[in-house]
Amino acid sequence: MFNGSRRHRDDGAKAKNFGQSIKRMLSEMKGFYLAIVIAFVFSIGGSILSVIAPEKLAQITDEISAGIMIDRGKIMQIAEEIAANPTSDSTIDGQLITVDDKVLFSAVAEEIMAQNENIEESDRSTVAIKLYAAVDKLPESIQTILRPQMNFVAIRSLAIFMVCVYLASALLEFLEGWIMARVTAGFARNLRNRISHKINKLPLKYFDKHQIGDVLSRITNDVDSVASSLSNSFGTIIGEGSLLLGATVMMFWTNWMLALVAIISSLFGFIFVALILTKSQKYFTDRQVELGNINAHIEEVYSGIAVVKAYDGKTTADKKFDRINKKIHTANQKSQFLSGMMHPFMAFVGNFGYLAVCVSGALLTMNGVISFGIIVAFISYTRLFSSPLSRIAQAIGGLQPAAASSERVFEFLDEEEMPSERGLEAHLNKDDIRGDIEFDNVKFGYSDDKLTIKGFSAKAKAGQKIAIVGPTGAGKTTMVNLLMKFYDIQSGDIRIDGISTKEMAREEIHSLFTMVLQDTWMFSGTVRENIVYNHTGVSDQDVMKVCDTVGLSHFIKTLPHGLNTEVGENDSISAGQKQLITIARGMIEDAPFLILDEATSNVDTRTEELVQKAMDKLMEGRTSFIIAHRLSTIKNADLILVMNEGNIIETGSHKELMAQGGFYADLYNSQFAL
Repeated sequence: MFNGSRRHRDDGAKAKNFGQSIKRMLSEMKGFYLAIVIAFVFSIGGSILSVIAPEKLAQITDEISAGIMIDRGKIMQIAEEIAANPTSDSTIDGQLITVDDKVLFSAVAEEIMAQNENIEESDRSTVAIKLYAAVDKLPESIQTILRPQMNFVAIRSLAIFMVCVYLASALLEFLEGWIMARVTAGFARNLRNRISHKINKLPLKYFDKHQIGDVLSRITNDVDSVASSLSNSFGTIIGEGSLLLGATVMMFWTNWMLALVAIISSLFGFIFVALILTKSQKYFTDRQVELGNINAHIEEVYSGIAVVKAYDGKTTADKKFDRINKKIHTANQKSQFLSGMMHPFMAFVGNFGYLAVCVSGALLTMNGVISFGIIVAFISYTRLFSSPLSRIAQAIGGLQPAAASSERVFEFLDEEEMPSERGLEAHLNKDDIRGDIEFDNVKFGYSDDKLTIKGFSAKAKAGQKIAIVGPTGAGKTTMVNLLMKFYDIQSGDIRIDGISTKEMAREEIHSLFTMVLQDTWMFSGTVRENIVYNHTGVSDQDVMKVCDTVGLSHFIKTLPHGLNTEVGENDSISAGQKQLITIARGMIEDAPFLILDEATSNVDTRTEELVQKAMDKLMEGRTSFIIAHRLSTIKNADLILVMNEGNIIETGSHKELMAQGGFYADLYNSQFAL
């Protein structure tokens, strides 16, 4: 139990780099390309609106400022008119200015001009207040000319435009986020569907080499990691990337020299991000691998909790858990630390770019190349450029878990499948089948360098009961697996009614057999659902009839809801009762061939006798293969095949083999020795 991890490959040693993983992930998303393009278009539209919004906001600010500030040009105009004609009335901007008004204006003109000259000072609000106080001393006719006029038509049109811009931007961002959420959720769903289909196409040898917990971790943890990371990061990269593109275009549109300064200063950030990715990706991969290992360990311990407690294995199990957990902690700490360095460093790069633009802009302004206003505009665009750059770096860090998880998911999807059976059209009708099976010099090994079955040949005639016996590891169960085509034989042939199983699809072969295995298997559901598994149209009367045959009726009657009682693998049902349910399940299957692999190993002697009678009735008219360690259960078999080390060493009936006094006789007598 505690050494199962030795079979698991060190997937971290085969980790791809970040770029390859992202490239593969994007290639797997080809079914979502149209949706991604539409989301990208929406994102670009939102970015364009975000870029033009500050310019329009500046315009509306200027209009409002013009409506509340005194026009200094008007002050100068009135002063010049009065100076040109101080002794007579005159008309300025449609207002009659009398000589008295002119005298009053001249009295406060010095104060007004002084405040007008101070308007460029830093404390403009104080200067403006003093300017208004001075104007209030003027006659009404002159105040009418100087009083600011708010252009409500222009302000209203700009305000409506800004509202439309912000609403459109919010709508586009919402649509982009909604589409990307559907893309990532749909991609994760497709991955799960593909994994589900892949499991059915994998040979059993894959599961012989991999822990169940690790496979489950790939299906659950890794797929969820891909989905969550894509959902949080992929949309950010698209949205901020389009904003970055828009800011770059506007910077070059404004001034190409300052644009180059801002971009070159940011290249240091890209180089740093690339270095971090090369260092941290392996730790994200290690974390996902170790998560698979710890899930496998927990699954092993939980499924064998009775053994762990019986043998006081808690300390050993805890030590192994702590060892794997420490590896996860180390990998997680290093990956998060390296990934977390991106955001503060990109913030530094953004400030560095801001400083570079200010210094370069000042030099260009001193030389008369650009105006001061361009520097002010460029500072805003630099911020608009560095902010998405920082968020993109953070999103790339968020993509690293997705890349590491996708490696394990795609590695599973790339596993070698069982050979295709598209061209296999051989068919046997269950109702017309004779029931002859022949093994012709069958050879098979779980590895190419070691054969488990070294040349098995046997014939089973229709209706015969064939018992396969031998010591543990002789190849008995392997022969059944080959007959069911769970594994492909390396040489030789297996024929059913003269038709090679190589010419028949696996589903075709499986439909011809009823299997009752040594290991019981139950799923969460009712007793009835467990018995009629994968069958429809079976009445409760038929189910109870089968239960009566195998001696299960009394147990069902003790259940609170009878056949409709919910049960599961971990319910407090004895091993013998579970075995009886699986035997009843096998009896529901009306197939011409029957395989019993230690089917009565978990029932008591009295129940075994009852089940044996039921099995005899079930085997009537069917070709049956019985694998048994308790040889007393196969004494009435028509033919007994004695196997040892992958070969048939003796054949015959029970009496014939006992009379020979060979391997079978020794094996049989050993069961009764004291």
